[in-house]
Amino acid sequence: MNDELEKLKGDVKLPLSVIIRRTLKYISSEKGGFILSLFLLALNVLLDSISPLFTRAITDELVKDDINIRLIMNIVILSFLITCINQFFLYLNARTLQNSGQRIIYRLRREIFEHIENMSLNQFNEMPVGSLVTRVTSYTASMSDLFTGVLVRILRDVTTLVGVYVIMFFISPSLATSLLGVVAVVFVISYIFSKVVRGIFRKERACISDINTFLSENLAGMKLTQVFNQEKTKEEQFLVKNEALRKQRFNVIKAFGVYRPLISFIYNCSIALCFAQGIRFGLSAGEIVAFYLYLSKFFNPIQNLADQLNALQKALTASERIFNLLDVKPDVLDKPDALEIDHFEGKIEFRNVWFAYKDENWILKDVSFVIDPKQTCAFVGATGAGKTTILSLIVRNYEVQKGEILIDDININDIKISSLRKAVGQMLQDVFLFSGTIKDNITLHDESFTMDEIKEACHYVNADSFIDVLPKGVEEEIIEKGENLSQGQRQLLSFARTVIHKPQILILDEATANIDTETEVLIQESLEKMKSIGTMLVVAHRLSTIQHADQIIVLQNGEIVERGNHQQLLKNRGYYYKLYQLQFDN
Repeated sequence: MNDELEKLKGDVKLPLSVIIRRTLKYISSEKGGFILSLFLLALNVLLDSISPLFTRAITDELVKDDINIRLIMNIVILSFLITCINQFFLYLNARTLQNSGQRIIYRLRREIFEHIENMSLNQFNEMPVGSLVTRVTSYTASMSDLFTGVLVRILRDVTTLVGVYVIMFFISPSLATSLLGVVAVVFVISYIFSKVVRGIFRKERACISDINTFLSENLAGMKLTQVFNQEKTKEEQFLVKNEALRKQRFNVIKAFGVYRPLISFIYNCSIALCFAQGIRFGLSAGEIVAFYLYLSKFFNPIQNLADQLNALQKALTASERIFNLLDVKPDVLDKPDALEIDHFEGKIEFRNVWFAYKDENWILKDVSFVIDPKQTCAFVGATGAGKTTILSLIVRNYEVQKGEILIDDININDIKISSLRKAVGQMLQDVFLFSGTIKDNITLHDESFTMDEIKEACHYVNADSFIDVLPKGVEEEIIEKGENLSQGQRQLLSFARTVIHKPQILILDEATANIDTETEVLIQESLEKMKSIGTMLVVAHRLSTIQHADQIIVLQNGEIVERGNHQQLLKNRGYYYKLYQLQFDN
């Protein structure tokens, strides 16, 4: 459990070889584009590497007493043509890379989103929403840089280093050999730098995720912050997290502030060594100039590698956190041979069910009951008794630890999750509406529903009482979370959304709580109609709303203490009778 939690948070460190191997798997789907890109890269490096040789030829010609102007002009024209061809190859390379890289990132984002969708509510409770958003957006952006440029630029720089050194060795083996010590020092420094900077980037990514989580949570709860005048407290908390991010960014700046000047110092020393040793080894003026230009081409990739290592470390750290998330196995999955069921009669049975959200802190203890098809069953009890948990288990938001749950005498673990949830319509106390039109929120963008079906569903649950007076009717725009509608109107829309999808089992969890009296009358009328749809399970604190239920199950501390209809339970004068007295005597 702790390992899974660390993966959710992105805290599990993966070996570099594992990250690279898993990253390269995504490239295999676009290997044609990358092979073409590598071919164009090789041509680019080759054409770019020979340009100082033209300069050498021109320099050697200029120091002669008899200068051949025609030869110099021919060399200049040839150099210009090669430069134009090289730029065209660069354009083709960039376009090929972008096309291949963006297709990879498209698939990666989709894979992450689909993986998140399959996670259970228990896993969502362990994972802040802001952190998930960061992984889908910010971290995939870093990986996009990796696929569309960083990897190829690193290959280009490394190839250039090798190619340039080979040509330098061809010009003067002695001078090239004397620079080997400088090359060794540069690579040792770069290796140490990459090790240091990777640790810094890991901490920086953690800080970014932390600050995004904080922002997501506090923007959602801004109303509460303002009501309790907590702006100053939240500002102080944000400053702490912002300061932590600033420190990590400053550590990055310090690392590069040491690395770049050090490489620049070594480069200047190499130039001095080049001129001194070139004269000593008797090189011509053209060869010394060419060697100087090749030194520049040698150290430019090293300077570029610093920037590429920066982007590479960011991408590898982002990859690590993405792979941590993808490595988390969803708690609730279909069996390979799970059944696809088109229609349920609606019989529900709990057999000795035990359930805990964590360890053995049991929320439900040996719960057993049977609800016949088309029956209305209500669950009653104090807060924390396990009422809502029972409803969540029926649709497999969580898995039970002991016992089994059956629908139509079939264990729900043997039924496909999509098939099960399609048959169950849920109407909860906190109605979530997406930004879009009323129509979109009722149909959930399912184009198979006709306008007549939409209006019929709205009329069936009395939602047309407020929709018809809106300027655009069902095409009226709803802002995020439905904030431009009342609680009762949102609830009626959730009823319409449920009815139009034709479920065989209905779940109502405190659906009439926090509703004004006028709207409650409309909702009660809707509920009476909806009883004919299928089996109905109701959780309600207002006992007046469940008096006509066929069966009432009374829960206390996760156990069933009573069951029967309203009149039977009143005659028993047990726990239900006490709850009834508390509400109605007052």
